[in-house]
Amino acid sequence: QVQLVESGGGLVQPGGSLRLSCAASRIIVGLYVMNWHRQAPGKQREFVASIHPSGATAYVESVKGRFTISGDNAKTVYLQMNSLKPEDTAVYYCNANLGTNDFWGQGTQVTVSS
Repeated sequence: QVQLVESGGGLVQPGGSLRLSCAASRIIVGLYVMNWHRQAPGKQREFVASIHPSGATAYVESVKGRFTISGDNAKTVYLQMNSLKPEDTAVYYCNANLGTNDFWGQGTQVTVSS
């Protein structure tokens, strides 16, 4: 079965950086629109970033200039997060979408706190 497994989350101070990874099995990442979403405590899940097979990327306004999505087009997608803020605290989820095919990872916790 398709699996997306996120890693790289943890506790970081405001202004710090983390790099999240999403390892995919049974799909070729470069054929899918790959997305990162996040869900903060008590909040709805929100879109964070996407990368298309063309290489085009998109970001939610609140992370522009701080986060970068990238991938190796085969098995792994990354989210480089810089200048982290407390409001970035959330569970971050990897998502792969191709037409009616939609897959989600289990999430990795990111906590930004002093």
